[in-house]
Amino acid sequence: MANRLRGEVEAVLDGERRTLCLTLGALAELETALKADDLGALARRFGEGRLKAREAIAVIGAGLRGAGQAVGDDEVAAMRIDGGAAGFVRLVGQLLEATFEGGEA
Repeated sequence: MANRLRGEVEAVLDGERRTLCLTLGALAELETALKADDLGALARRFGEGRLKAREAIAVIGAGLRGAGQAVGDDEVAAMRIDGGAAGFVRLVGQLLEATFEGGEA
């Protein structure tokens, strides 16, 4: 079960319940992948309310890896979630909220 106070969220991807967490290492991975200068720049980028599909893949992949799952971004790109694209956008939002807003429910 996910612990929101630790920045964890749960999602059902490809019919499997998974935990995601943007650890410090996962955030460093995102800084590099998205060419952000620092955590503030990363937070501002996501705070703009615009999200590219490739960015969603990067965030979800980093979150899965941060929670200890060995998945590549190509695997993440092929995953399915209830709600389709909107479901992925909701998941990214939940994960970013848990990470940058302290995980308060």
